Amino acid sequence: MTALVPLSVASTELERMATDYMKAARAPNTVRSYRQGWQTFERWCRASGRKSLPATPETVLMFAVALADAGAKAGTIDVRLRAIGAAHETAGLANPCKDALVKMGRSGIRRKLGTAQRRARPLLVEDVRAIVATMGDDLTGRRDRAMILLGFAGALRRSELVALNVEDVAEVPEGLAITIRRSKTDQEGAGRVLAIPEGTGATDPVKAWRRWLEVSEICEGPAFRPIDRYGHLGDAALTTEGFTKILKRYAAKIGLDPSDISGHSLRSGFATTLARAGVPFEKIAEGTRHASLDMVRVYVRTGNLFRDPPAAKLGL
Repeated sequence: MTALVPLSVASTELERMATDYMKAARAPNTVRSYRQGWQTFERWCRASGRKSLPATPETVLMFAVALADAGAKAGTIDVRLRAIGAAHETAGLANPCKDALVKMGRSGIRRKLGTAQRRARPLLVEDVRAIVATMGDDLTGRRDRAMILLGFAGALRRSELVALNVEDVAEVPEGLAITIRRSKTDQEGAGRVLAIPEGTGATDPVKAWRRWLEVSEICEGPAFRPIDRYGHLGDAALTTEGFTKILKRYAAKIGLDPSDISGHSLRSGFATTLARAGVPFEKIAEGTRHASLDMVRVYVRTGNLFRDPPAAKLGL
């Protein structure tokens, strides 16, 4: 058992350690989003001569109204308010966003602006086949082929995909067993093993993975890494933003609008493709590993949209 930190350790060091543990309680993307939200709020407060910490409910409400007036969507405003609330609670202060005045104003903004979100276009199996057909057989092509096929077959979040280490992928007689050590719905790192069966032809994710390891000669560490213009492979993991740019570039190659594509398009395409194929709801949810089934229901509805629609009975 590791010994407890002695009380002789400087209080500033203990404060730093406590801050590190508090940061680890939230996903990195959440921390980044909250930081940006808080910085936006602070700048607005300085410009309007208001106090940001502690902020009054009236100040928070005026900030929300200003965001709405500037064209921010309801979802964006909600994230900004959560950032303000988190900053106050971390500082040991009352959360002004819980005040009835802010809640009422937020409700009015949502009703007026609407809460419908613009969803990324799912990349279906036919899209993935078309994308793979555009890839070369060089280092970049082999990386991208393995990355996109694994992402699609495993319904991986982009954060999960770029976080994969070679050690997380084990070859088994049936294909690949991928260990997801941490994900959006598993922040404490309990881990989950995914089965990637062998496919056929150019879109076989298992074969693509093997070929990538052969040409890259990566034996440990990040599985997918940046490649510079001279074909040199980096040491660090590819970023989520880097992966999204790659996916958008391939989408453009097959005639899709890159602005409709996000890092989520492979995952949503996995679920939508299965829904169109009539795969049971529970099986899709098992593959996507959603904490809430509401999003899975959206995919199923989208996939079945033109399956025996009522308008087909009109005889038009």
